[in-house]
Amino acid sequence: MQKYDIIVVGAGHAGCEAAAAAANMGSKVLLITMNMLNMAQMSCNPSMGGIAKGQIVREIDALGGYSGIVTDRTMIQFRMLNRSKGPAMWSPRAQNDRVLFSVEWRSLLEQTRNVDFWQDSVIDIMVRKGKIEGVKTGLGIEIKCKALILANGTFLNGLIHIGEKNFSGGRMGDGSSKNLTEKLVDFGFISSRMKTGTPVRVDGRSLDFKKMEEQPGDVIPGKFSYTDTPGLKKQRSCWLTYTSPRVHDILRTGFDKSPMFSGRIQGKGPRYCPSIEDKIDRFSTKERHQLFIEPEGWDTVEYYVNGFSSSLPEDVQFKALRMVSGFEKAKFFRPGYAIEYDYFPPDQLNFSLETRLIENLYFAGQINGTTGYEEAAAQGLMAGMNAHLKIRKEKEFILKRSDAYIGVLIDDLITKGTEEPYRMFTSRAEYRILLRQDNADQRLTKLSYDAGLASKERLRKVEEKYKKIDTLRDFLNGFSLQPAMINDLLTQKETNPIVQKQKAGAILLRPQLFLKEMIDHVTEIQDYAELNGLLMNDVIEETEIKIKYESYIGKEQELVDKLANLENFPLAGDFDYSKLISLSHEAREKLHKVKPRTLGQASRISGVSPADISVLMISLGR
Repeated sequence: MQKYDIIVVGAGHAGCEAAAAAANMGSKVLLITMNMLNMAQMSCNPSMGGIAKGQIVREIDALGGYSGIVTDRTMIQFRMLNRSKGPAMWSPRAQNDRVLFSVEWRSLLEQTRNVDFWQDSVIDIMVRKGKIEGVKTGLGIEIKCKALILANGTFLNGLIHIGEKNFSGGRMGDGSSKNLTEKLVDFGFISSRMKTGTPVRVDGRSLDFKKMEEQPGDVIPGKFSYTDTPGLKKQRSCWLTYTSPRVHDILRTGFDKSPMFSGRIQGKGPRYCPSIEDKIDRFSTKERHQLFIEPEGWDTVEYYVNGFSSSLPEDVQFKALRMVSGFEKAKFFRPGYAIEYDYFPPDQLNFSLETRLIENLYFAGQINGTTGYEEAAAQGLMAGMNAHLKIRKEKEFILKRSDAYIGVLIDDLITKGTEEPYRMFTSRAEYRILLRQDNADQRLTKLSYDAGLASKERLRKVEEKYKKIDTLRDFLNGFSLQPAMINDLLTQKETNPIVQKQKAGAILLRPQLFLKEMIDHVTEIQDYAELNGLLMNDVIEETEIKIKYESYIGKEQELVDKLANLENFPLAGDFDYSKLISLSHEAREKLHKVKPRTLGQASRISGVSPADISVLMISLGR
């Protein structure tokens, strides 16, 4: 076979984004997968986004990735979570058609120039003088490349558990990847085991939805992509029901056969998405837990029972679930199961996601210890971009913590490592007001364009959008409202009327008032906005956020600027920390292991104290 610029192993969310990014930047890419029918498979719940994860999908889209586009084209419901809180916490979430999602991803990749496909497994990597040379496949074929991205997901020595049964598999219905972990360990990599799981799937025709609470989508559904993807015209509802003490008692009868409690599973599971048996064990005083019943697509009766992840024996799972309100006559498509798999602690990587041991070898996705489609896709995008830039001897593309949630994700992985599946939360980001879901295009599209991924057309749209936002904001901050123009609306909104003219921007600061209402009520503002083409929902929403939260945004930006000295002060990769006897023993050990690139990164390493940072600064002449 021909030689490729970049080979991507694994066609999950990380692999697909990696292949698309590298190819769209101009690299010749080969995507190798064990099953081309399951590309970008939603192995767990059929949804994208959610708390902090929605911000990541918007960032991927702003950078020029495909996840937002695929999500919009295949979603069956949209909800903006945390609307009752400030915009820093707003998080878009979509319910998707599982089958269409995979089909759409494959279609987009097949339409992407420079992407070739090969259905096979990779059993070994070829290295020459510490640098990637290619791969060997299960069919005995050697394929050469300049860079290699491993995005193996849960397939590395994957082992599926259901009660006392276990069998090899990367997910239900697919085999696992053998030999590759052992080959990487032979090169000096450290590997470990993790565990994740997935719930029961049920037949919606057998459920009594009248006993459940309906969870409809937003009245005006939003989107993930900043491109012209279609809006939702109709939606499917999700449903909410609860477990009970009786359900918990039945589940406990299977604990002695649980692979988690018996010790047959060695890997750590996700702390923030525990199995149902883990929930009732850890929270034994809680009488019930929420179960979200989610449709798997437009034209299927299959439902996903979100909140009922389990590896208990299937008969125990089914018996317990039939005790849940609405599930009395439930029919099952398949039981829940746990899967144990190999991962490589991510402190073995550089910020570009290139491994430190082998040049031009990159890891992306669950191989790095993360959980979630969104976290995986973000890593794939970054690995694809950086692999392309590296083989062309161009500057690597690194996002700071103040740039994006993606920057927070990768900095956490590289700096802190992880011993349990890493999941993104808004609480992990210090600069949440700056890293909102609405402004990802403003933050990232220019950076991506300069790196060679985002198109000129994308950049033009971003520049036009924010020019309109600035125009509307300047008008509102300069336009005076007379009492007669606004007091009816203020009274209606139960806020004090004005007694003399005030700037529209100042009145908009009131929490009871929204810009859309002001535009609809004040003819002069509506006429100006219409004349200048400013009546788009995203322009109105972003303008309102910029006016209402201007002082908070300014203060957070000041903090970023103050800390920039640490973030921008470099540390040499070969710096000998053992010579600094004033450093604590733990700090010397951690700094030597992580090899931080900057003082800012060093300050975030667990075990490195502010006093240690002072020692470093003094030793460097600061």
